[in-house]
Amino acid sequence: MPSTTRIRLIEPADAAPIAAHRARDMEAFRRWEPVQPADFLTPEGQGERIDKLLAGHRAGTVWPGVVLADDQVVGQVTVGGILPQPHLCRASLGYWITGLAQNQGHAGQAVALALRIMTDELGLHRVEASTNLENLPSQRVLRRNGFSPYGVAHSSIFLDGSWRDGLLWERILAD
Repeated sequence: MPSTTRIRLIEPADAAPIAAHRARDMEAFRRWEPVQPADFLTPEGQGERIDKLLAGHRAGTVWPGVVLADDQVVGQVTVGGILPQPHLCRASLGYWITGLAQNQGHAGQAVALALRIMTDELGLHRVEASTNLENLPSQRVLRRNGFSPYGVAHSSIFLDGSWRDGLLWERILAD
């Protein structure tokens, strides 16, 4: 039976499982994510990161969530750069799923759940995302969730020793 995917607001207790996943998946994620400081892979470093994310949540600039499969943390989904009304009413979306839980539909379901939060709870109008040009699995997740590509950000992220282009995605949440 497939596991149930949920998302919820991140908590300080999530630091240890997130650090364990990130340490185990470090090599696999190297081609998709920038180099992180050494403490990023520790529960303490993740605890500090979670504290900053929760401060941003209290300030209304971020909605940091964890992805759960059968109540176990298997990734993160983050709505960041929130610009509420009367401004532009938009945000950016990022997510990752641990290698142990990939190819089971968790990323797609987590993005769908985050879109619901952006619409129903945050009242956002537009969401943007970016993928590495070669990250076809992430592009499929976005496309299946109604995102459309709209441009290329040239030399926008330093990955694995060189500057890489990013494919930009957008979705209008409500008209």
